[in-house]
Amino acid sequence: MNRRAHAKINLNLRVLGARPDGYHELRTVFQSLALHDTLRFEPAAQEFTVTCAMPGVPTDGRNLAWKAARLVWQAAGRSGEPVGRVHITKRIPMQAGLGGGSADGAAALVGWNRLWEARLSPARLGELARRLGADVPFFLCAGTALGVNRGDDVRPLDDAPARWVVLVMPSFGVSTPQAFQWWDEDAARHVADEPAGAASVGDDPLAVFNDLEAPVVGRHPQLSEIRERLAGAGAAASAMTGSGSAMFGLFASEARAKQAGAALRDPRWRVVLTRTATRRDAGPGSGCAGAFGLSDLTALV
Repeated sequence: MNRRAHAKINLNLRVLGARPDGYHELRTVFQSLALHDTLRFEPAAQEFTVTCAMPGVPTDGRNLAWKAARLVWQAAGRSGEPVGRVHITKRIPMQAGLGGGSADGAAALVGWNRLWEARLSPARLGELARRLGADVPFFLCAGTALGVNRGDDVRPLDDAPARWVVLVMPSFGVSTPQAFQWWDEDAARHVADEPAGAASVGDDPLAVFNDLEAPVVGRHPQLSEIRERLAGAGAAASAMTGSGSAMFGLFASEARAKQAGAALRDPRWRVVLTRTATRRDAGPGSGCAGAFGLSDLTALV
């Protein structure tokens, strides 16, 4: 059984401050992409294995597909250790803010649930997703969605208008804890200096901005150059996604996106052309029963 795990970008990300539990209060609009990993699940009689050919991807208990297996196995009331095999064909770059690990974890929750006929409800899978990570619940929903609290309280939205997306990924990654640590360190200046082009989520739910971008760019000025080149190549909007390090630009047509991709070729980074994906295209069929209209978003936040 194969399952796709689609990448995401954050069309916008507002950091509202630190929470008592050590996380940060967020308001973000997620958007699925056509770019995806593929997970192949197979039954096994006595063993459990996770395999992946991409260097740097853990294949032990640190992998979210492995952690998802334990959660589903235990939630189904099974005794002992889980049994099964999953191979991950990795296309989503790591430590880029594209949610590759979280997407794999969500796909694994659905995959193990079906492979083992555990019959866990969408609500139960959502509970397990929150235990895996703050971004994981979004990937059970996919499409366009609002994330509040830690980003793990997901409210589905009507699919945003289709766009072509140019992703630019430098050779370095940025870990999520590191990005938020930099935001904390720069908090006073961050509040004083509003991100360029920012709007409150309630004012324009699809405005493109990222509160984490300024502190990350302050440590990695190459990202500022990438954003300027995306704008120069005709991007309607551009920003860093998640905690970085990937930058994205939105384009109305495939032709314009391809031209931009060619213009952005540089040995210092990798360029990937993709497009936004609807909930129907990217959703696993679990975790989102309906969608709010964008006009309803103000009431949700």
